[in-house]
Amino acid sequence: MTPDELIELAAAQRTRLNGFAHQINVCMATACHSSGSEEIKDRLTAQVKSRGIQKHCLIRSVGCPGLCTAGPMVGIEPEGRLYQNVSPDDAGDLLDSLESTPVERIQAQTGDPFFARQQRIVLEHAGEIDPEQIDEYIAVGGYQALAKALYAMTPAEVVDEITKSGLRGRGGAGFPTGLKWRTVAKGGGDRKFVICNGDEGDPGAFMDRSVLESDPHRVLEGMAVAAYAVGAQEGYLYVRAEYPLAIRRLTTALRQARQRNLLGVNVLETPFSFQVEIRVGAGAFVCGEETALIASIEGGRGQPRPRPPYPAESGLWGCPTLINNVETLANIVPIIRNGGDWFAGIGTEKSKGTKVFALSGQVKNTGLIEVPMGITLREIVFEIGGGVPDGRAFKAVQTGGPSGGCIPDGLLDSPVDYESLTRLGSIMGSGGMIVMDETSSMVEVARYFMEFSMTESCGKCIPCRVGTVEMHALLTRFAEKRAKTADLDLLELLCDLTKSTSLCGLGQAAPNPVLSTLRYFRDEYLAAMVADESPDGDVTREGRPSPAVIPLTVVAARSSDGGEEGGRS
Repeated sequence: MTPDELIELAAAQRTRLNGFAHQINVCMATACHSSGSEEIKDRLTAQVKSRGIQKHCLIRSVGCPGLCTAGPMVGIEPEGRLYQNVSPDDAGDLLDSLESTPVERIQAQTGDPFFARQQRIVLEHAGEIDPEQIDEYIAVGGYQALAKALYAMTPAEVVDEITKSGLRGRGGAGFPTGLKWRTVAKGGGDRKFVICNGDEGDPGAFMDRSVLESDPHRVLEGMAVAAYAVGAQEGYLYVRAEYPLAIRRLTTALRQARQRNLLGVNVLETPFSFQVEIRVGAGAFVCGEETALIASIEGGRGQPRPRPPYPAESGLWGCPTLINNVETLANIVPIIRNGGDWFAGIGTEKSKGTKVFALSGQVKNTGLIEVPMGITLREIVFEIGGGVPDGRAFKAVQTGGPSGGCIPDGLLDSPVDYESLTRLGSIMGSGGMIVMDETSSMVEVARYFMEFSMTESCGKCIPCRVGTVEMHALLTRFAEKRAKTADLDLLELLCDLTKSTSLCGLGQAAPNPVLSTLRYFRDEYLAAMVADESPDGDVTREGRPSPAVIPLTVVAARSSDGGEEGGRS
């Protein structure tokens, strides 16, 4: 296939789709599928056939429209109607409404803030194309960015465009993408790799899963552009086994792209070749860390290693390796298509573009959203999210998963960008955002996330392996209202120790939920403490003992896994 043939195929596919008077798009992403959308599609397909309108009405599977709380969802084009909480029994009414008024009882209002306040770049095709049909992706301009890069740009020009855009890694660290690409491009050797990190393990996070399920070719195209830019010919998609639908659709997309000569040898009849394989992770949270992910792909145990050297210099099998997460790679196509200046015009001075969030917890509109950087937390929670249900009061919003922090009501007008969230004691993370109401115990929240980090620790380094266990034990004392003053001091000491000395990001960030809740909800910890006596015999709750009474032996103390090599994976 040549670029001209790609354009011709896109035009032909658009003509085919426009030949249908109506296109009924049934969401078949995980959330809607689990609610029965497959039966809805089958019922619609059967009724279209029985009515003899197959030539005028196309029933197709699409990805996630975003409003997961209202699934199953069905969209109808070109009318632009969207229906929510659809049941199989609604199939007849939906078909009857094609030439008349909408079915009001299940109609979603696309003008509501949930939809109107978003700016969809990564998710621009989610819910609008069939993710298992490459021709539909091509019809909306798919693989045109790759053709532009291969035929109209040098690798250095592609890197310059990404640098100009200001795109930062969406996996959590926020490292400048262009700088990482440039480092890999300058790397020596004849062999380089591009890895897509789809090991999304944060509780409450489902952004990467939804992108892979809804628009897999978008990610593959971004990988191919990246490979051309840095001089790689081999790539890996690392996806956790808990995402079977995403893996299935990626497998289909890879096969279709190879058949169309959009991946493989001499892509688009150029000297550029790029082979991609899927690697399925076993579910270890630590494998989201770059060096642990590399070890897993190599067939070893998923454990991090000290850096430097960084993967960009010495990664997979000792070769320069570019690792970007799903959302980062999904941004590459529109940047190449529209230019780096266009992307840099969205967001804030230091945080460019948009960010995809998985909005969940005690909020009316749970689901997948994409908003420009710089929007406030209040706008997300109360406008897009619709506020807290059942008349309860908002208490906190947690961002960044187990590595993030909890932000209280008084700081809801803070902008959502990398620097602002860090100043608040949280992080952007990969994009999980959990809303909590007045019934939530912040001590329990901190204990929940510490238990997650404790369980997911690989066990390689003592500060994380032992520190998370001891912090969880201390948080349990607070949760059971039997903690004393020394426990509070020891908890803060262990937070500092674990954060400062752990080998990788899992341990370094594990104390964040504790530190943020201590910072903003310290009264809940104090209320959970029992009275103890001071050295002078006075009863106190808030007195701080001298460092001499803090049992530092805990640092080298108990470990349930039996030593340096016996971790939890």
